[in-house]
Amino acid sequence: MDFSHEPHVVDLAERVRTFVDDHVLPAEPILDEQLAATPEEWSFRPIVTELRARARAAGLWNLFLPGAQGAGLTNLQYAPLAEITGWSPRLGPVAFNCAAPDTGNMELLSDFGTPEQKSQWLEPLLEAQMRSAFCMTEPDSPSSDASQISTRIRREGSELVINGRKWWSTGAMNPEAKLLIVMGKTDPEAARHQQQSMVIVPRETPGVRIVRPLTVFGYDDRDHGGHAEIVFDEVRVPAGNLIGGEGAGFAIAQARLGPGRIHHCMRTLGMAERALALAGSRARERSPFGRPLAEQPVIREWIAESRIELESLRLLVLKTAWLMDTVGNRQAMTEIQSIKIAVPRAAQRILDRVIQLFGGAGLSGDHPVAEMFAGARALRLADGPDEVHLSSLGKAELRP
Repeated sequence: MDFSHEPHVVDLAERVRTFVDDHVLPAEPILDEQLAATPEEWSFRPIVTELRARARAAGLWNLFLPGAQGAGLTNLQYAPLAEITGWSPRLGPVAFNCAAPDTGNMELLSDFGTPEQKSQWLEPLLEAQMRSAFCMTEPDSPSSDASQISTRIRREGSELVINGRKWWSTGAMNPEAKLLIVMGKTDPEAARHQQQSMVIVPRETPGVRIVRPLTVFGYDDRDHGGHAEIVFDEVRVPAGNLIGGEGAGFAIAQARLGPGRIHHCMRTLGMAERALALAGSRARERSPFGRPLAEQPVIREWIAESRIELESLRLLVLKTAWLMDTVGNRQAMTEIQSIKIAVPRAAQRILDRVIQLFGGAGLSGDHPVAEMFAGARALRLADGPDEVHLSSLGKAELRP
């Protein structure tokens, strides 16, 4: 069994690591300054544009996307790169044009879009000329069951008319998010998983109303474009904006969420690794009761437990990536669901220990661990809550 990556992947990982260390992590305080100077804006700050230009010039661009449009990497090859970007959740992924929800939307358009849709929407996303949002979750429908969404899409001649309310549309507060991909029901009488369709809605279409930003434990994620609640009121778009055909929305959503879930897990491992590195520095520097925290047995136990969890889950994530590459997403569903449950839970436990080690400082904005904790907790709901994945995984295990 060979656990090593190919030489070109090792080289890419080293380049990404150097870029993150030399440019991304030092940019975090600059981002804070720019956010404080323009508190009402939702657009990307200048430091993001600067980092993107540097990354593109360095050939570190669209690493997540396989094939000629991206870096040509498999899921397994992308895994170590995505983990490194997770060291800076706020700036790492976006610097390399590998940030959600754009990644999932680019994959969706690449796999299911028409040539016209790819030309109008995919190419600008690949070039970072715009951002996008994915509008599926609703405040009045159970988000754990996408088949129950209530947004309606009806056809009138050559147009599609959309009515509904969405929320947790990540990135949509950013005015540069010109593309909204909306999931709604085109035929409520069809079979349960053939009622839904996806449609492209340009942001400036009449009837689209951004209601408000949503916060995650008080964090507005302004640096990512926030999370928006959006109303679609008699929104009319050409019928050609339908993606993949009428009734294909649920299947497309499942295809989109598989890679999205493993990308989240890859980045979350990197976030937890950084938290553990911060804990090590803190434990060596602080000396309550006359000796460093690093010499306290309980602290050593916390660090050891965290290391065991990280190493174990990294192997499971890599196995999942390998299965997705070799047998496909559907056949890898057991592993995809497993990492979707286990990785955010472990990251939350690790970050809880790190916050405890930091003491009161860990609750503040002086260090990134509190915001990381909020992000890890949110992932236990994003792309499906733990309980739904556990139920599905248990059902599969008990099948004769």
